[in-house]
Amino acid sequence: MATSQNELGRPDSPSPSYDLTGKRVVVVGGKTGIGLGMALAAHAAGASVTVASRRSASIVDHPELAPFDQLVLDISHEDAVRNAFNDIGSLDHLLVAAGPTDGSWGAFMDEDMRGVRSYANSKFLGSWACARYAAPKLASNGSITFLTGGIAARSKIGMTAVTSTFAAVEALARSLALELGPIRVNAIRPGFIDTDLWNFLSPTDAADVRGKVRTNFPARRIGYPADVGHAAVFLMTNPYVTGTILEVSGGETLVDWQF
Repeated sequence: MATSQNELGRPDSPSPSYDLTGKRVVVVGGKTGIGLGMALAAHAAGASVTVASRRSASIVDHPELAPFDQLVLDISHEDAVRNAFNDIGSLDHLLVAAGPTDGSWGAFMDEDMRGVRSYANSKFLGSWACARYAAPKLASNGSITFLTGGIAARSKIGMTAVTSTFAAVEALARSLALELGPIRVNAIRPGFIDTDLWNFLSPTDAADVRGKVRTNFPARRIGYPADVGHAAVFLMTNPYVTGTILEVSGGETLVDWQF
């Protein structure tokens, strides 16, 4: 069948859609927070979704996980990552939202460097390992999406390890876009997203942070996991976006604020 031509003389191509029907999506770090928002968005777009995290979660206690297959995976252990993707088999899209959930964030002048080593091992090398062992199993028109944060672009005192690690993950996304093409590789850089990550704050301090976000961010509202999920579906379904850092921040990096 001949390919039709549009008015510019170029072959017509289907318009990108947000449809993931028939696609298999794996969300590492997909049982809570932003990762769960990504998983729910992929499922709503028609995908079959597997969520992986360090802990097992019962459907009775977490009914929001009912639509997904679950996998227990600690991405700081390379052998575990290799075995997990061997078990998963073929897939269309990989989302890596996992990162450290406890321990030090690696302040620059900590007594030793255990905090920064732990953070970088889990977030950067864990993301690397997921991409490394998923890549041979990804469809040629598939994608990998990493998750970083606004602090990658605008550092804050005491967050040197986080800023440096996030910047490294974003560099990894751009490098892999070249190395793995036509598989597409991108990163999402969220700003303040209202999740359990902020539970380390007292209720009073948390309310203060939310107030600062509403007042100072150009979007004049708090971000939610669904906002990042929408961006993830866009990156999975647009066939011409790769090597991109997509900011979903409400304009956070445009303003100077401290939590």
